[in-house]
Amino acid sequence: MTRAQLLEFKEILRSKSEQRKPDKQTSKLLFYLFTNTRGGFTRLRVIMLLLERSYNTYQLAQELQLDYKAIQHHMKVLEKNNMILKTGEKYGAMFYISTFLEVNIGALDLAIDKLDQKMNQKKVYL
Repeated sequence: MTRAQLLEFKEILRSKSEQRKPDKQTSKLLFYLFTNTRGGFTRLRVIMLLLERSYNTYQLAQELQLDYKAIQHHMKVLEKNNMILKTGEKYGAMFYISTFLEVNIGALDLAIDKLDQKMNQKKVYL
């Protein structure tokens, strides 16, 4: 994960969002999902792909060059937290960005800023 990728994600989000201040609970949820957990960057990559078009789990695994089971896990987390919607069943299920996330896409921009700060901090162990 590089700073360039984060900046690219921010540009994509800015082109898709209207400037609207997100509520506090939504910001907390997005910060938790994308910055405070180990799989946050992978989930962010999934969201960026889904902004372009819909994918199934296998297509996402191929596109992100990750294990199918890992993608399944991230999709369950995102679906549980109302970030994505699923149509279909089992292998052929297609995933889309939820209306909730579309409306609050500006808050994701703030989460990316926080992730960028977190990545660029030097860790000091005492």
